[in-house]
Amino acid sequence: MEFLAEMEPSLRALWYIALPTSLIFLLQTILTFIGSDSGDGINADFDGNLEGAEAPFQLFTLRNLINFLLGFSWTAITFYHSIGSYTLLLMIATCVGLGFVWLFFFIIKQIVKLAENNTFKLEDTLHKSGTVYLSVPGHKEGAGKISISVKGSQKELSAISLSERIETGAAVKVIGIEGGNLLIVEKI
Repeated sequence: MEFLAEMEPSLRALWYIALPTSLIFLLQTILTFIGSDSGDGINADFDGNLEGAEAPFQLFTLRNLINFLLGFSWTAITFYHSIGSYTLLLMIATCVGLGFVWLFFFIIKQIVKLAENNTFKLEDTLHKSGTVYLSVPGHKEGAGKISISVKGSQKELSAISLSERIETGAAVKVIGIEGGNLLIVEKI
């Protein structure tokens, strides 16, 4: 690291921030892609839980610190000789560092939107259409089966009719639920 010894102290300080930060960022990225990213693995001395905020992330984490320092240090190094005022340089670098943190939050928010809850609930079948799989007897004569698509998954569920018998292959609409496990259907 002889190239650092001949630099101005302020530029050398930026390099001392950029090099370890880049190494830690690279390690975090590799661990994320191989699946070892169950958390930062470091417990903070403070409670970063932002109660009331609907966010899948915390503001004060090692990852966010690394993101900030990565953007800050490399921006300051890149524009060190281009921007004459050191104060202006630090303000621009701080804005870029905060931009890195915001970008990370934005990406995480978009990833969370991709999550889908496919837990099946019988209530999800209400007012949906299906097809009779095994004929549904008339009122109080027993149950048949219908085939219905819920959240992209095909289900075969027990059903009853409050009026006439509904034959196999007929289109039906779910109008209610009885006993927590039996659908009430009517012919369409």
